[in-house]
Amino acid sequence: MILSILFVGSSVSRAAEAPRIVEKGGRHALMVDGAPFLVLGAQINNSSSWASTLPEVWPALKDMHANTVEAPVYWEQLEASPGNFDFSTVDMLVQRTRENHMHLVVLWFGTWKNGNMHYVPQWVKTDIKKYPRVINQAGEPIDVLSANSRANLEADKHAFTALMHHLAEIDSTEHTVIFVQVENESGIIGSPRDFSLSSNREFESKIPADLLRAAGKSPGTWREVFGGDADEVFQAYYQARYINEVAEAGKREFNIPLYCNVWLSYPIAELPERQVGNPGIGWPSGGPVQRLLWLWKALAPALDVIGPDIYSDDLGFYTNVLKTYATAGNALWIPETGNSDAYASYLFLALNYGAIGFSPFGVDHTGWTFSEGEGPKLHSENFALLEPISREIARLNFEGKLKAAVDAPGQAEQELDFGKWKASVRFGFPQPDGRHAPGTPAHTGRALVAQLSSDEFLVTGIDASVAFHTEGRLPGLRMQILSAEEGTFENGVWKTSRLWNGDQTDRGLAFRKHIRTVVKIHLGTF
Repeated sequence: MILSILFVGSSVSRAAEAPRIVEKGGRHALMVDGAPFLVLGAQINNSSSWASTLPEVWPALKDMHANTVEAPVYWEQLEASPGNFDFSTVDMLVQRTRENHMHLVVLWFGTWKNGNMHYVPQWVKTDIKKYPRVINQAGEPIDVLSANSRANLEADKHAFTALMHHLAEIDSTEHTVIFVQVENESGIIGSPRDFSLSSNREFESKIPADLLRAAGKSPGTWREVFGGDADEVFQAYYQARYINEVAEAGKREFNIPLYCNVWLSYPIAELPERQVGNPGIGWPSGGPVQRLLWLWKALAPALDVIGPDIYSDDLGFYTNVLKTYATAGNALWIPETGNSDAYASYLFLALNYGAIGFSPFGVDHTGWTFSEGEGPKLHSENFALLEPISREIARLNFEGKLKAAVDAPGQAEQELDFGKWKASVRFGFPQPDGRHAPGTPAHTGRALVAQLSSDEFLVTGIDASVAFHTEGRLPGLRMQILSAEEGTFENGVWKTSRLWNGDQTDRGLAFRKHIRTVVKIHLGTF
């Protein structure tokens, strides 16, 4: 949604309010300029935050109808020599985002990027004595900075603090930047933990009291308390505290929402007896993977959100990840997911679990993922459909009034329960009378229903029909459609473009694949 629309009707106090995460009744909202905001995001490729490549970014994002861009800021560029900061890339990102009427999520590529240290400055890479690396079990240094090093922490914290201070200077009023990611998929690739002499001494000592409280465990050594998981938990403890201290320092400069993203633990494609997780190989050891989310939430309170990067299009796995990270103490935010059509319906699934945002990865025309004129087709369909009503979607979801359905094998017909009213969703066309819905060939059908009042609903979808009924009755029996208005919201006010009736309503509201629209329906009984 463009800034000129976002700010229309905003009071002075609202315009001065910084972005923040709020929670009510276990549900969350990202507040931007005083109102819930739904991030319809697109993350650009890793090497696209440069003056030479940014012109290839904006056309792709506009074609996708994104309202937010996720773009990296590189420590190696920001602080090429110790203490000397170059904010030209940051300034360019903020200014170009404003010019293209979007919001910006800044991705800090600091100590960690995908379980490695590739984006640290050369002066860090070349001074191994001062900025120590992880030592693996063979006693060899690897391409990862140690989270047990105070020097590493202080260097990253100094740079991140400077970044946040600068963002406060240039964006404390306009709120172009709505979220900042602290590191990227942090952890160790190549070892379950640091096996340096100093880390080994810590590992053989008693577990710190704050972790014992969080875990509800009795005192003991790491191995005594956590057994076979001790190496990974040890790494997670020091890594969470490291990132929390970086985030705390940044927030003192600019108090806007901070999050970290997660390289998940994925199912192992092996025989059942070989299904043994391997931290440091299957995923970066120490990150907030599914089973360690509790530790990170307890020990990194400066992070407002922990968001999973989801790159499996398996419905069961995707659903379980959404359930895991949509906890009472964690807003559901998908900072990265696959950009192929197979992932598109999962935006609706994520909304069903209260998501505050959703962002496919690799959206630009640099040629790395998409060529000019190409893009994420079905994701673009979703964003084009939802962006005009994204503020309302965010508000209704925060209030717990939104439900969604996605097509899946054996689930071409589903029902959403709104108490007095039930919404029957049927995927795929044609839908002949008396026959079951055919479903969609690639299971891409999706539908969304939000309750506006006791008898009014906002309905939309793609490749789906939606019909309403009361308990125990079929659609059309002892109920009627008082009005079905096609339209959209303009500055929070519903604007009707035409009424639906006859063939458009007699067999449910039909949102065929080529029809991208939203309907407000008013129901009654007799």
